[in-house]
Amino acid sequence: MASAEQVPRRVLIVEDEAHLAAGLKLNLELDGYEVEVAGSVREAARKLAGATRFDLVVLDRMLPDADGAELCRRMRQAGQLLPVLMLTARATPGDRVEGLEAGADDYLPKPFELDELRARVRALLRRRRWDRRDEAPVQRELLRFGQAEVDFSAHEVRVGGEPRRLTTLELDLLRYLAEHAGRVVSREELLERVWKVRAHGSRRTVDNFIVRLRRHFEPDPSNPRYFLSVRGAGYKFDPSGGHPAG
Repeated sequence: MASAEQVPRRVLIVEDEAHLAAGLKLNLELDGYEVEVAGSVREAARKLAGATRFDLVVLDRMLPDADGAELCRRMRQAGQLLPVLMLTARATPGDRVEGLEAGADDYLPKPFELDELRARVRALLRRRRWDRRDEAPVQRELLRFGQAEVDFSAHEVRVGGEPRRLTTLELDLLRYLAEHAGRVVSREELLERVWKVRAHGSRRTVDNFIVRLRRHFEPDPSNPRYFLSVRGAGYKFDPSGGHPAG
């Protein structure tokens, strides 16, 4: 039987520009992925609800029947936690923030270099898949702070006893911060160690994911106690919650 690492990763491309979709499909297939294409939000939703299990979605924002960000938001609300790389010709800071807040894991403005997209796909798929249920059981990896309990191995999060849904990348970021608790971690380090990218990363992406963690875990996200900003340096995770940011 093939191991999990030998099974080709499956990518869903949601793009209504037929020429671009065909080019992306061909190049990702040459990289060894199994690829399907959807030209609309409706078709993508049908494929995501079907029997095929995808490992990543490359999602255009400007689709004929709806905004791709809305599809991403529905996926997260439904508990679909697979990575999403969002593409768009709308590349203002506000558009990037909107896409990330909808649940995207990365955001690539058009036009883009094919090698950059391929690198970002590899980076998103390189991470350990916390949500795999078909692998052998592993030792539980637990993190507790404040009212939160995080089981990384089972991809389960509770805050005050209530379940929370986090994406794979949100859990990766939390784990990295927890492994370096008490130390200031720069945005550049987080991009390299969590996003697995160097030149192609955006510091603003890190900021938005910290905001997402604060919304999940902070009693008052506007006055964080666990995920602290250090001006000009980066972020620090304080599991004791004893040092509210000023």
